[in-house]
Amino acid sequence: MFWRGVWGYLPANIVQGLVGFGSIIVFTRLLTPEDFGRYAIAFAVMTLFHVATFSWLEAAMARFWAAEKGQALADHFLTLYRTAAVVTAAVLPLMALLLWVAPIGPGMKLTIGIALAGIPVRCLSKLAQERFRAAGEVRKSATMDIFVSLGGFGFGVAAAYAGMGSASPFIGLLLAPLLTLPFVLPGELRRARGGVLYRDRLWSYARYGYPIAAGLSLTLVMASTDRFLLEVFQGPAAVGAYHAGYSLASRTLDVLFIWLGAAGTPALIMAWERSNREGFMAAAREQASTFILIALPAAVGLALVAKPLAAVMIGEDLRATAASVTPLIAISALLSGLTAYYLSQSFVLGRRTDRLLLTLCVPAISNVLLNLVLVPSMGVMGAAIATTISFGIGVLASIAMGRRIGVIMPIPWETLGRCALACMAMAGAVLLVPAWGGTWELFVKAAVGAVVYGGVAWALNAAGVQDLAGRLIGARLTRRVTA
Repeated sequence: MFWRGVWGYLPANIVQGLVGFGSIIVFTRLLTPEDFGRYAIAFAVMTLFHVATFSWLEAAMARFWAAEKGQALADHFLTLYRTAAVVTAAVLPLMALLLWVAPIGPGMKLTIGIALAGIPVRCLSKLAQERFRAAGEVRKSATMDIFVSLGGFGFGVAAAYAGMGSASPFIGLLLAPLLTLPFVLPGELRRARGGVLYRDRLWSYARYGYPIAAGLSLTLVMASTDRFLLEVFQGPAAVGAYHAGYSLASRTLDVLFIWLGAAGTPALIMAWERSNREGFMAAAREQASTFILIALPAAVGLALVAKPLAAVMIGEDLRATAASVTPLIAISALLSGLTAYYLSQSFVLGRRTDRLLLTLCVPAISNVLLNLVLVPSMGVMGAAIATTISFGIGVLASIAMGRRIGVIMPIPWETLGRCALACMAMAGAVLLVPAWGGTWELFVKAAVGAVVYGGVAWALNAAGVQDLAGRLIGARLTRRVTA
């Protein structure tokens, strides 16, 4: 199930990556540094509200689908969708009131208002997509991803050309998922026919999902505190430059982890629910090795090409500052992804999301304290250092607390060592390439790094790449013979 998802979700994640880079290229040029900074702040506000209101329902859809059958499955769908409707009716007026009384300018109010209006729409779209993923319906989930990514980008760019300023990206984020609902929502709602909403079921979903939502909120605090403090001490232009560099690094790693996690999480849940301990450990070790094989060189590579990448991707007013923080943010994104998409799965599998919340408190508090100390004196570099240190603390906290609840996620140290050696060889080769600047330097360094890393990783059989290639070739030959 894992590898079927990995290959099936690959096109969608290629599109996500291209859209992510395209958004940085376009919006750092079409928006002023101040507007890009306002967009970054509004994005943080929107994400916090989404997590606080709807993420627990999305988490419950993903986790409990595999364990439900028959009538219980109808109850499952009815409970989630009816609760989503009730939360929407209760929360939207409250969000509008808070925005109305907020002591901010009209431009920022418009931006945040459009961002918040899209939250319920994205929740309904996300519920359907989580069901597709849990059921192993890879094509449907990937198709939704591609449409929402491309549509959101296209609508956002059109709005930016129309002069909507910092609200432009959020117009895309509202319209694209809205257009998917007529195609997916009726079918999903039919699954709820005959279902009954039981309070104990809803309570179990809340006990499972809301600690995840609260934990995500803490993660967002880690990713947002720096922006708010930069706004206070250095203004929106500094926020825009920092957000550009942060997005350049974190978006690349996020796409990789979302891709692997979309296939990995359902496979781990299936292995945990329907296999024995040995089967689960083998599946978990394979996933961890794959994460390291792909994500570690991506983070190292981003750090190595930070300057030419920023010169190509980011507008001139923002690129120097963005390039300076990209290497540190690449490291923090690697640590964050390994924690969120692998190490923290122990709490999901053990249904001890209360411990997940407790675990995330450690790096979140560390992040706030470090930002308060470092941002006033060091600006954007202080924010990047604080973020990296706090995510490192998060890795250690997740390992320690996961072991305490009895769900141990294996760490493939041999794979880590071999991939690290391949990355060292890659770094040595890339550093020998002259700094010509611009697109040519970026292309040559990326090509050299990919070839050297791939060759060394293959020679060392890192993460069992030779064995995997043999299995894939053997399976392909078998299909040809049987056909």
